[in-house]
Amino acid sequence: MALNFTTSDVVATGYGIKMLLYGSAGAGKTVACSTAPSPLIISAEAGLLSIRKKSIPVVTVATFNEVREALEWCKSDAKKMGIETICLDSISEITEVCLTNEKAKTKDPRAAYGEMANQIIKLVKEFRDLEGFHVVVTAKQTLATDPVTGAVKAAPTAPGQQVGQALPYLFDEVFHCFTDKDPNGQTYHALRTKAAFNAEAKDRSGVLDEIEYPDLSHLVTKMLST
Repeated sequence: MALNFTTSDVVATGYGIKMLLYGSAGAGKTVACSTAPSPLIISAEAGLLSIRKKSIPVVTVATFNEVREALEWCKSDAKKMGIETICLDSISEITEVCLTNEKAKTKDPRAAYGEMANQIIKLVKEFRDLEGFHVVVTAKQTLATDPVTGAVKAAPTAPGQQVGQALPYLFDEVFHCFTDKDPNGQTYHALRTKAAFNAEAKDRSGVLDEIEYPDLSHLVTKMLST
């Protein structure tokens, strides 16, 4: 049997950077998506007011089938349009749509949640595995109390237990979007890239600072060039 040998740098560069961004409302997830290299935003959110001053290709989706249609278009035509990054905003909203559909099909809530989780995790993996694209998936944030330390920790969330818990394991890069105030009292946006006592995060590239400015083009360049 002939083995297909290559090198890790070639695979990483050709495969693209796959990122999960999560945070509370107003934390800057959609704006961060707009800073990715040549992005296409697949939007299930109610509006895109935060990026109204930018001219970025957007596909709006309202049903699970429309999300899948957008995925198939990405596979066949996105490269022809010069798209480099596929942004799915947000998986939490899409999960809610999928759950509503499944609840309409069955009288058993457990079955609806189980089927929804299977479909959503499969969908996320298909987006993540789009070869030759960077992929950004956004999610809402939940706060949970650590039973050991008692610390309140931020983590990505979606309806049901399975999806939110699975999301961090599906990506090499998990970034927590947050806001804070500088010494002058001015609010700023930032990304946490490494796990802390109060937030889930990870950076498998190993080259990012713990706190980064939310410019995904800069971060992608940093990860691929180091």
